[in-house]
This record gives sequence, C-alpha cells and structure tokens, in this order.
Amino acid sequence: MPPPRPTDRFVSVRGLRIHYLDWGTEGKQPFLMLHGIARTAHTFDHVAPHFNGDYHVLAVDLPGHGDSDWRPEGAYLVEDHVRAIEEMVEQLELRDMVITGNSTGGRVAQVLAGLHPGRVSKLIVEDVGPERPSEIAAGFARRVQEEAGGWASEEELVQQLVAASPRVSEALQRAHVRAAARRRDDGRLVWKRDPALVKGFVPTELWQYVRRIACPTLYVLGGASAIVPPETQQRLRQTLPDCEIVVMPGLGHYPHLEAPEEFMAIVSRFLAAR
Repeated sequence: MPPPRPTDRFVSVRGLRIHYLDWGTEGKQPFLMLHGIARTAHTFDHVAPHFNGDYHVLAVDLPGHGDSDWRPEGAYLVEDHVRAIEEMVEQLELRDMVITGNSTGGRVAQVLAGLHPGRVSKLIVEDVGPERPSEIAAGFARRVQEEAGGWASEEELVQQLVAASPRVSEALQRAHVRAAARRRDDGRLVWKRDPALVKGFVPTELWQYVRRIACPTLYVLGGASAIVPPETQQRLRQTLPDCEIVVMPGLGHYPHLEAPEEFMAIVSRFLAAR
C-alpha cells in the first residue's frame, strides 16, 4: 500500500486564509497538529500517517507560515495564533480533540487547552513550556536577519541544516526544504514565512492559561534542550492535575524529527493508556 497523502484545505478566518493538511479518516476523533516557529504543517508528514488510522489528523500552517496568509499588521503573538486556530476549530466543528504542538505550536496548544477544557481531551506538548525568555526571543530575531539573503540552491540549504542539526536525518531535512522553501524573484531560495514573525516572537509567560488545563497532558522534552528547565518541569507537575513529563536523553528541540520512532511510541502509549 502506498503511504497516505494529505489533502490541502483552507479556511477563511477574518479574511485570512489558513492552510491545513487533512489526512483523511473524517469522523474519527480529531487530532490537531501545530508546528513550531518558522516551520510548516509538513513537519508532521512522517508522523501523521502513524496516527491517521485511529484519528482524523489535521496539520495546520499557522498564520505567516507555509501556505497560510501573512498578517498585514504583523500580529503574531501566541494569543494571535490562538485566535486563528479557535476560529478554525469552530468552523470545522471540532470536538473532543487531541492536540499536539512543537515549540510555538506547543504554546498555542497549551493556551487552547486552557481556554477550552471542554473541547480538548488530550494534550501533547513537545519541548516547550509556558515561558519564553528574552534570550530565546532574541535568538530568533538574529536568525531571521542572518537568513534574509537566502540560499543559491536546495543542496546548499539542506547541507547547512544537516550541519546545524546532525540528529535529524538528511531525508527529513530535504523534505522540510522542499515543503517550506520557495524561490524568490531573484532566484534565491528563501523560507515560506513572514519576516514580521519576529514581532510576535517576544518574551512570553502563559501560566494564566496553563493552570486551567484539565485534560491529561504529556510533555515530551529533549534532554539536551534547555527550553523547559527542571524548575519549570516541577511547577508543571504541581500545577496540572494530570501531567506526565518524558525527557528523551540527548535530544534537542525537535524530538519528533530527531528520534521519530521513539517519539511516536511515547505518544502512542500516552494516548492508549487514557
């Protein structure tokens, strides 16, 4: 059997077109997947088929990313992304959702689960917590500036990514480039993202939403990542009524890319147990 392929779909949110990948099996429990900053819905292309037999998997391009529209006013705070996803969820009449999110997508997922406890049945958050310190915010701004010139070829970009993240396979890096990059008018390869994303990637604190999460919640963290320090992990355990934290030794900020089979096994066990 050939691997399943998603269908490209769009919803209109206050005049903004939001793109998402529909992996089929409509009628099953919705499983919403939200990517991290500067990535796209296609970051889950190798993960979604593992779950779409049991769930109706929907992977979303957040505003300013991939094939979703850019916000003309540059409104890209976590709360702005949340409002867009809220309207999408309402239009598609999604209930009893499983939500997973990496990085910024994980922040959005936490806020959604806190604001809508009656709609979210399970939450999986990948290497992110309720806080974004100033050094992380500043790091993304530097990265956008450094990458503004683009790349001459796909191969140049792939090899740069492989060198920067050796734990991610070259095949996954190449798939990311093909899905998330485009040719600029001058022929240079650039990311399909709004440079104004930096306006919303600011120091953030989301505990007011996170403390309202009521569903079983799994945090999957990279052991080599400092995004969610031990003191934050402890506070999460003390704050949430049903919280599990799994640290994957040696991994960084993208466990679903660095060790996909192990990541999917952890998530599958969590979903099956509850």
